[in-house]
Amino acid sequence: MGTFDWPSKRVVVTGGAGFLGRHVVARLKALGCREVVVPRKADCDLRELKNIQRLLAEARPHLIIHAAGHVGGIGANRAHPAEFFYDNLMMGVQLMHEAWRAGVAKFVAIGTVCAYPKITPIPFHEEDLWNGYPEETNAPYGLAKKMLLVQSQAYREQYGFNAIFLLPVNLYGPGDNFDPESSHVIPALIRKCVEAQARGDREVVVWGDGSPTREFLFVEDAAEGIALAAERYNAREPVNIGSAYEISIRDLAQAVARATGFTGRIIWDTSKPNGQPRRKLDTSRAERAFGFRSRTSFEEGLQRTVAWYREQALTH
Repeated sequence: MGTFDWPSKRVVVTGGAGFLGRHVVARLKALGCREVVVPRKADCDLRELKNIQRLLAEARPHLIIHAAGHVGGIGANRAHPAEFFYDNLMMGVQLMHEAWRAGVAKFVAIGTVCAYPKITPIPFHEEDLWNGYPEETNAPYGLAKKMLLVQSQAYREQYGFNAIFLLPVNLYGPGDNFDPESSHVIPALIRKCVEAQARGDREVVVWGDGSPTREFLFVEDAAEGIALAAERYNAREPVNIGSAYEISIRDLAQAVARATGFTGRIIWDTSKPNGQPRRKLDTSRAERAFGFRSRTSFEEGLQRTVAWYREQALTH
């Protein structure tokens, strides 16, 4: 394996101003990468082909990390399934095609754990990806992202294009989206507990019955895994990026209550959907293929996320 010279590389990180993308950009800069281009949606909407072509002509990247996505929690996916499908598909498919046409040396497609079938044996192995239909609430999003795996393998086979596909599990950490309309479960719970404390409420209401399990990966660890794959992984098979730590939503709610100091009751609204029953990834391929293992314990990650959110709440 030759050494990968980050300082000499020009890298485009789509979604580089988003939650995961900001941490990926910070990681690349820490590795010595001097030219990182982050297209902004306001002036470079990646659903439009002409914007993609202009971006590639101006940036002339060696490497693209495609982390942009139209994302959200269960509520947002249920309300906007068509947008989640169209936006994610059009961004990714056109970007990869134009990257191949422009002679980009490598393309790193960031997929999603939502691409897995609703019922998948635990832990999820990459080979299980096609063994069923995804969980209905986020299937349009998951399938749009999964098409990038099909595309990357087809382009590798026909054109010799070096495109890889990574499947990060649910992420959390500083800089996450805490908007109650579209946030995922950890930021939603943190905000609920902190706001309940501030108001003196004695209870918080959480969707579902608390039985599903999830695996969460601290966002800085995810950025490290993506950078390692960009450096070292050049093969057709998809790769899970996770922590291999599984926790029930019930235990998660209690952990967030502890981390925020909320001492009231947690009420379960069982009229709301649970989402996928269990999620836990097999992460051995990432370790074998490019030496990635998550390093941040869940407790430490949660404390850092709560601390970041409290700081933001004070300054805004």
